[in-house]
Amino acid sequence: MVGYLARRLALSIPVLLGILFVTFSLARLLPGDPCRSALGERATPQICDAFNERYGLNDPIPEQFRIYIRDVLHGDLGDSIKFGRPVNELLVERLPVTVELTFYAMMFAILVGVPSGVISAYYHNSAIDVGTMIGANVGVSMPVFWLGLMLSYLFGVVLKDSPLWLPPSGRLSAGLAIEPFYQAWGIHVSDTSAFTVPGFIANINTLNALLVGDWHAFGDALQHMILPAVALGTIPMSLIARMTRSSLLEVLGLNYVRTARAKGVHEVGVVLRHGLRNAMLPVVTIIGLSLGSLLSGAVLTETIFGLSGVGRVLYDAITGRDYTVVQAFTLIIAVIFVFINLVVDTLYAYLDPRIRLE
Repeated sequence: MVGYLARRLALSIPVLLGILFVTFSLARLLPGDPCRSALGERATPQICDAFNERYGLNDPIPEQFRIYIRDVLHGDLGDSIKFGRPVNELLVERLPVTVELTFYAMMFAILVGVPSGVISAYYHNSAIDVGTMIGANVGVSMPVFWLGLMLSYLFGVVLKDSPLWLPPSGRLSAGLAIEPFYQAWGIHVSDTSAFTVPGFIANINTLNALLVGDWHAFGDALQHMILPAVALGTIPMSLIARMTRSSLLEVLGLNYVRTARAKGVHEVGVVLRHGLRNAMLPVVTIIGLSLGSLLSGAVLTETIFGLSGVGRVLYDAITGRDYTVVQAFTLIIAVIFVFINLVVDTLYAYLDPRIRLE
């Protein structure tokens, strides 16, 4: 088992280095000057020379890459050119917003996608099946930025002053604030930054509101998460629905399912207990792999809905030629994908007797 995991990790290292080098090179080959993007009208030739010297932009790309890899191995992701702060601090500070959005988007994708796939498989080749699959195909085809704008316009503008109105931007209504849970509990915390566990949890509004028992604030924060979560989770929801349908259809045709029906097991028990339980492995795989895509899709979603998360920081970094933030975000996403793939491969290796873990 240890040897199998070691081999998989060893094979992942060249992939991570390749992804990081391509991102590193493309960021520096794109048109635009980081100095002028960061300083604007103040960017004189003399100031830009000092600026490039400070951030090592005058060195050849291979030398910059070598220095960057050395710093990453020491846990230093560099300083943001646009914000003038360490990238580690910047990302961790904004991470709670992205974690909250990703969680609700995944919950929406699972709670809607799995039942839709089950219903579609049970009513195979019926009007319900066709309608569900058409909806799934439409959902997987809609770009996140277009869907986000349409949802914001429909529920924030068209349905304004109606019971179906939903806030199109922000995390909380104006004038509403949630007391940090450690203050409500009377716990003294010397460091309240997002680097600490209490600070990180307190920046997740819905969780913090639950911990302090502020149900009005919880409802308001949850209401602000509905549109971003639906926009971000629609594509994974469609993939999960399609995978659930195809996997369940395959399982429902096996001998043990027919035996269960012949023995008089209730149809709901046949589908859910005997069918769905054994059809969930590929669905769980899709759910795990969708986590990385949700983090990537959060870039546009947070920008559209005005959420100050990691995605918004990355958008500002791309438009401002902030190389260090782009590289750090790419590295984090790549590491997450590698970890998810490692978990999925190990799970399959355990379940498939033809694969040896030694």
